[in-house]
Amino acid sequence: MKIPKELYNGIIIWIGISIYFLAMKALDLADLFYLRALNILFIYYGANRMLKSNYKEGKTELPANAISALTTALIGVFISIAGLILYSYMQGGDKYIESLSASFLFGGDPTVVTYGVSLLFEGIVSAVIVTYTLMLFWKKRYPCD
Repeated sequence: MKIPKELYNGIIIWIGISIYFLAMKALDLADLFYLRALNILFIYYGANRMLKSNYKEGKTELPANAISALTTALIGVFISIAGLILYSYMQGGDKYIESLSASFLFGGDPTVVTYGVSLLFEGIVSAVIVTYTLMLFWKKRYPCD
């Protein structure tokens, strides 16, 4: 059974984000919020890789490619958030989130679920923005009416 390309590239996004954040934690850089924002580069890489693959296969319909790129990015985001929630519980749950939220944009005492949901919204927005910008870049390669 062959894995769909969207899922495969979404897993690549997740692996990239996971390794990046684990490396930041190992280097004690996890509290620098501007380094956390660079995870969008992994979403960009996976979605762009999806579009390149579609283009090489001759799939040049703009709407279909936009859906494919967005699906790839969202899969990467969902798996990454699920991994973060699992990792947070393995590290101590809400106590671990309190240490993360001190350098993040949270007020009060967020829980693992609150933290995950807020990052999920951020990830969805990132996926949409990345897909939109990639489609603007790739539109010159697609025929238009």
